[in-house]
Amino acid sequence: MKISETATIITGAASGLGEATARAFAAAGAKVTILDRDVARGTAVAEEIGGYFAETDVTDEDSVKAAIALAQEKMGKLNAAINCAGIAPAATTIGKKGPHPLDLFQKTIDINLIGSFNVGRLAADAMQDNEPDEDGARGVIINTASIAAMDGQRGQAAYAASKGGIVGLSLPMSRDLARAGIRVMAIAPGIFLTPMLIGLGQEVIDGLSKDVTFPKRLGNPAEYAKLAQFIVECGYLNGEVIRLDGALRMQ
Repeated sequence: MKISETATIITGAASGLGEATARAFAAAGAKVTILDRDVARGTAVAEEIGGYFAETDVTDEDSVKAAIALAQEKMGKLNAAINCAGIAPAATTIGKKGPHPLDLFQKTIDINLIGSFNVGRLAADAMQDNEPDEDGARGVIINTASIAAMDGQRGQAAYAASKGGIVGLSLPMSRDLARAGIRVMAIAPGIFLTPMLIGLGQEVIDGLSKDVTFPKRLGNPAEYAKLAQFIVECGYLNGEVIRLDGALRMQ
């Protein structure tokens, strides 16, 4: 699949990793539809890159169905879906105020894991009608895990569990969708320089960078976008999770 022939939906693309991916794909000639809850920012990014925007709640079936229908109408097809929407709350299993709020744990699972599967399954349903290429391929789904799935830190129980689910989803989902010619991959980023981290200040950023093996810096969202583009174009990548972390192993 050539990136210039790709018509993709990207969740959470109003900011962070998703925005960087939307911009990179559009610059490479892909058609892009942004799915996000932030109407103002999502619309602005879509206009800047010559793409489309659909206000979307990834946890809601009807919302995602409507977004995919709009994307197909605007782009003419859908052959790639990239899940970047997510939240990263911090709470210990028991703390000064009592046990981990159950509703916070549930919300994290709902958005990060169930939301990714919801978008993936509905996107796959649309992709299965595409004309196959010489390999029989009809599309690709890229989910965003995290290195927290493997070495989550204190206070990351909900986040690590949600991202661990993404890791566990990759192989069985790729096997399920093999008959339809749809690949499933996951990227597990380390600590990236997203707007949230930038707001914490240079001192915090420098402190986090010290733990990275090499290079001694935080990841650039453009590097996530490059890997996503490589996955789209490399048709033999399937059912795997790729760490993108500068060899960081969190303590």
